Amino acid sequence: MIVNTITEAKAHFSALIEKVLEGEEVIIKKAGKPVAVLGKYPGKKVERIPGGLKGKIRIADDFDSLPDNLAESFGMI
Repeated sequence: MIVNTITEAKAHFSALIEKVLEGEEVIIKKAGKPVAVLGKYPGKKVERIPGGLKGKIRIADDFDSLPDNLAESFGMI
């Protein structure tokens, strides 16, 4: 579907979105030249694999302990 002006696109935006949802591609023109295309967003499918970083991350033994000067600043000492 081709829309000839941006004003027309603004006036009928909801209807244009419905056309896109039906699978149509909408081309919007300005001064007679195509400037934009409305199309269905493909979305991103990222397959997550549990344990994918196993063996690649190491947490230091002292991870949960603060240095004395920081612990004192937070009133923990």
